[in-house]
Amino acid sequence: MERLGLSYEHLLGLRFAVNVFIAGAIVWFTLRQIGESNPAWALASMLAASDPQPEQARKLFIHRLINVMVGCAVGLCFLILGHESEWMVPLALAVTVLVSSYLVRIKTMWRQAPITAAIVITAGMVGHSAKVGIGRGLHKVAAVIFGCVVGILISAFMSKVWLIRPSAR
Repeated sequence: MERLGLSYEHLLGLRFAVNVFIAGAIVWFTLRQIGESNPAWALASMLAASDPQPEQARKLFIHRLINVMVGCAVGLCFLILGHESEWMVPLALAVTVLVSSYLVRIKTMWRQAPITAAIVITAGMVGHSAKVGIGRGLHKVAAVIFGCVVGILISAFMSKVWLIRPSAR
């Protein structure tokens, strides 16, 4: 392939584009079919958990999933224990960062924890109900996890179907 002007990196990029196309189509059409009006979080998660190299995709998936769970737990705690205050959102985000940084300590995808907390908490704030917020928040978290799972599965599948090896020099 090097003679055709396609290096190892070019081929990885091309395979990654195909991965994203396939995974994006699966996420988009599946969620639209079940009535999701805005699958943006699932698509963003699919992209964040995807990688042309399956070992890296697996690592991203695990780290993202752990941080999603941290953000979801902190967000739910704030919704359940907190009262509806505009200060609840920035406080919950800061607490989530502290939990993620000092207790969980997985730097890769560490921003996912406060992002997830924001999804959960703002769902409750917008709905003016902790119960509604919990339902909406968990729904969004499920979409995020679905996107991650599709991203990693397609990355693994394509790495088996379309084997790309660095050229020996």
